[in-house]
Amino acid sequence: METVSVPAHFDGERILLDEPIELEPNTKLIVTILPNHDAERESWLLLSGKRLEGAYGEEEEGYPLNSIKEANPEYEGR
Repeated sequence: METVSVPAHFDGERILLDEPIELEPNTKLIVTILPNHDAERESWLLLSGKRLEGAYGEEEEGYPLNSIKEANPEYEGR
């Protein structure tokens, strides 16, 4: 069998695979424990959120309807 990564989680008692996979008895496995809190990812999310607030905040100018070149027939508006 080739090397495969399968997501899994610990339910408090045992490790459960999140995807079905057929394993033969005595198949060798490596278990990697991932942190629950990824500080770098959280920092990027916070930064991107602040930048979006700046770009789309209440102080941002709106765009007039005549700037739309092609109307979206599926748009329901607010």
